[in-house]
Amino acid sequence: MVRVIPMASSIRPTLSSLRFSPPSSLSLLNPSPRLPFFHLPSVSQSRSFGLKASRMLRQDGNSMRIMASGNVSQSVAAASPENVLEWVKHDKRRMLHVVYRVGDLDRTIKFYTECLGMKLLRKRDIPEERYTNAFLGYGPEDSHFVIELTYNYGVDKYDIGTGFGHFGIAVEDVAKAVELIRAKGGKITREPGPVKGGRSVIAFIEDPDGYKFELIERGPTPEPLCQVMLRVGDLNCSIEFYEKAFGMQLLRTRDNPEYKYTIAMLGYGPEDKSTVLELTYNYGVTEYDKGNAYAQIAIGTDDVYKTAEAIKLAGGKITREPGPLPGINTKITACLDPDGWKSVFVDNVDFLKELE
Repeated sequence: MVRVIPMASSIRPTLSSLRFSPPSSLSLLNPSPRLPFFHLPSVSQSRSFGLKASRMLRQDGNSMRIMASGNVSQSVAAASPENVLEWVKHDKRRMLHVVYRVGDLDRTIKFYTECLGMKLLRKRDIPEERYTNAFLGYGPEDSHFVIELTYNYGVDKYDIGTGFGHFGIAVEDVAKAVELIRAKGGKITREPGPVKGGRSVIAFIEDPDGYKFELIERGPTPEPLCQVMLRVGDLNCSIEFYEKAFGMQLLRTRDNPEYKYTIAMLGYGPEDKSTVLELTYNYGVTEYDKGNAYAQIAIGTDDVYKTAEAIKLAGGKITREPGPLPGINTKITACLDPDGWKSVFVDNVDFLKELE
């Protein structure tokens, strides 16, 4: 199997409402039967963050301040907008996992474990809600960024759209990784070689559902699953939003006029030690089709209430007001960025309790 060396990367281009249904675990919306946010539901359902409880609730109006188990919504009224945005810069945040849908869960697990060297961390079937999800990655969920796959009973195909780009994986030897994947029947869409305009050795492959992975030749890193690439219509607007609302740092930008695109890397730590978000702007393209396959990224926070306030102040749209999920009391809030990409913030302490 591919020998992955935890690492970061660089990449290039290639050419959404939260509703809750009855008891289920942390959830976010989904345009097909179900999807975990933690698992994702049907197009208008939402899923929880892949935590063991899997109960959902219905949205009443446009706010969801549920006072479960005596939990009361924290007030941020006393904090000034300046204080809230300053707080974001010091909040303890980490990218937890990315959620997306697949048509054959066992097939995808086999490909990720045998070809990409991931480990199956856990699997959960919820027959009453007709979905199954699985968590895979290169280390435990409490310290690594992982993938949450969702299989909705009876749905064997999804539309990836043109907005989602790829995932990045740092490997020790790109050429060897590609040969292994080829031998296993994987699809190679870009043979190993230097990135255009640079010296980093990369390759691109596709998984059985058509999701693209960029293999990046790098040395050892604590986070092999090193990036998520999404396309945006206004790069400067997106950078400002992720800095202010998400508290991410702009690590670097690179303009490639010859190929008419610009990228920006943002995250909560250096590229060689943590997972980063790669935003790509293709000259003249302001909108993309998001399809119904990719779902969202989950991020840990010390305070979902202040997080929601910061998102509103930065011009983001809250699709799930902050508060605890009924039955499990895990506090979350969900939002859309300027391009409509979804993210869910989960209370750090609650997240660890859920993993237990």
